[in-house]
Amino acid sequence: MRVTAVTCVKNEGPFLIEWIAFNRVIGVTDFLFYSNDCTDGTDRILEALAGHGIVAHLPNPAKGRGYQMEALQDARKQAVVSQADWVWIADVDEFLNIHAGDHTIPALIEACGNPQAISLHFQLMANGGVEDFVDRPVITQFTRTHNPDIWGSELAIEVKSLVRQDFPLHYYGAHRPFFPVKKVKKKPVWTDGSGRPVPPKFLVAANTRRIRKFPAAGARRHATLNHYALRSLDSYLVKNDRGDVNRENRAFDDTYWRERNDIAHEDRSILRYLPALEAEIARLKALPGIGALHEEACELHRAKRDALLALPEYRAMREQLKKAGTLCPAEEALLVSLGLTPPPSPYQEAR
Repeated sequence: MRVTAVTCVKNEGPFLIEWIAFNRVIGVTDFLFYSNDCTDGTDRILEALAGHGIVAHLPNPAKGRGYQMEALQDARKQAVVSQADWVWIADVDEFLNIHAGDHTIPALIEACGNPQAISLHFQLMANGGVEDFVDRPVITQFTRTHNPDIWGSELAIEVKSLVRQDFPLHYYGAHRPFFPVKKVKKKPVWTDGSGRPVPPKFLVAANTRRIRKFPAAGARRHATLNHYALRSLDSYLVKNDRGDVNRENRAFDDTYWRERNDIAHEDRSILRYLPALEAEIARLKALPGIGALHEEACELHRAKRDALLALPEYRAMREQLKKAGTLCPAEEALLVSLGLTPPPSPYQEAR
């Protein structure tokens, strides 16, 4: 089975090797990366890996700021996508934690009944009080998370999707594929991570509020999509400076952080992959030039952190985030209105 992962990156150098290694462990066979405006060696790592036949790497074709959508349009023209049996569109901070069978993508597909698409729900992994960037697997550092069925005040949680080649595709979205509803006589067979049909309104994109999400309750029997949107406090500051691949120079305020830093639950199940992951990371780093490029990216990441912390506004932001609680603003306001005390910041607890 040929499975191609497609992703867009900007300044993800320290995290590339782990993400590629992890996806190879779960059954991804090919990679198509689009990069733009990298200053931390991300593009150099990808070029070197492309030279070893590990990935395909292209400059992002976007003419404006729609980096991800324009790249996904271009991806359909690339042989690594058009010749794949399945396409997996995800970001470098997203890890597909498969519970079925031997914990690989083929096992997930079989468990879900071999549909034409599978949409997997995010599990937002909290920062949990991790302050310093360290060069070791992200999946080992962040195990605290929210109630699997509820994110803040939301029962509907965003998804990312595996898409089979025969899906009646109109276009790829970053979170789900779209098909021409009025032109397709037979709707595609499309399941959640438990093998259940996705909700009808999600299927046909009829509900604009939930065009890329639907209720998560009971949807993770066979797989969970761990989303490490925050990582360490160091890395979050660098991410904030970078913006993201979707909207150039977008800054994140502490609402984004607080909405993703719920530490009510712990999920360590993804650590089942650690022995195989570490072996694959070592194998990739042993390729000529790759280990040195990875080390350079880590040093550039630290240097960017240090440069940011020389600025008063970033020092203030760091302190603001360290004081922030672990509830989304709406939940925190509700507790206060009821005369209750919100839980403290994990940084305050660590003192």
